[in-house]
Amino acid sequence: MARLTLSALRKSYGAHAVVHGVDLDVADREFIVLVGPSGCGKSTILRMIAGLEEITSGSIAIDGRVVNEVDPKDRDIAMVFQDYALYPHMTVEQNMAFSLRYRGFAKAEIRQRVAAAARMLDIETLVARLPRQLSGGQRQRVAMGRAIVRDPKVFLFDEPLSNLDAKLRVAMRTEIKALRQRVPVTTVYVTHDQVEAMTLADRIVVLDKGTAQQIGTPEEVYETPASTFVAAFMGAPPMNLLPASLSGEGAVELPGGTRLQLSGASSSRLDRAPSREIWFGVRPEHLVPARDTSKAEIVAKARVVEPLGSDTMVQFDLGGVALIARMPPKSVRAPGDPLAFTMDPHDVHVFDRASGRRI
Repeated sequence: MARLTLSALRKSYGAHAVVHGVDLDVADREFIVLVGPSGCGKSTILRMIAGLEEITSGSIAIDGRVVNEVDPKDRDIAMVFQDYALYPHMTVEQNMAFSLRYRGFAKAEIRQRVAAAARMLDIETLVARLPRQLSGGQRQRVAMGRAIVRDPKVFLFDEPLSNLDAKLRVAMRTEIKALRQRVPVTTVYVTHDQVEAMTLADRIVVLDKGTAQQIGTPEEVYETPASTFVAAFMGAPPMNLLPASLSGEGAVELPGGTRLQLSGASSSRLDRAPSREIWFGVRPEHLVPARDTSKAEIVAKARVVEPLGSDTMVQFDLGGVALIARMPPKSVRAPGDPLAFTMDPHDVHVFDRASGRRI
């Protein structure tokens, strides 16, 4: 097991910088997920950890040993790639055993490690097959088994589920979660899927344009996003963000003339605002249907209704800004139905309009 430390990690291709001084301390056996949109630098960071990309500046240390100049094969890491990277002419058993044979392990130990990993991943009946005879999910298990047999200090996963269909992706996500409990190894996992990040991670690193926007537990990132980028990226559907202004004494003016009075901690946050122009944020599930419309803070009409069975997503306009509410099933039937919502001041978020940072 190992601790992984990234210090001021940077990567540039000529004059084009893609990773801007990322600092990250991954504890022994911790599961870290790097999440962000395409091009944010997450896979580049993973490849630098693996030694597949040269570091422009900064350092990577495994158990206190700086590995910047260490060959990938000597870093004691195992990587699971997006495209599985299985040898097509080798059987499942041969693919899983290849790295051990390359390192000169005894045949008996190789057989023991491969058999144990195959049992763990429920692929014992597949060991004689070739990769082309396997489904996508089975290939992914073989790729994971090939990493497990090495018993590395650090696991690296590069979007391992992105090539699977939606149903299989959910099943494999559950399998990785269960595997992680059986084999608690220091892990860095890259994905663009925020649901994967929320369900798998001990901590999440939200990346945008090569910069870590926020590092925290799934709960911290979801409940107290550090910026409008994090607020909009984490959540399905994402947080509603409205341009608003402060009107003094803990009050916020929303589009269309709606006025919301904040109190307590929510109100005290407004005293730290660098300007009167803010972004006002509220998650779809925190728009609560009002039983008494006279006490509602938002009154509108449904524009788009999406019944999902367990709940209903409703889109509506407030002063020309589109918002989404997550509502009970069958509570809204059709476009044009009246809506009325209240909001708990503790569930709203306020961000500086200029910087996008949380107030």
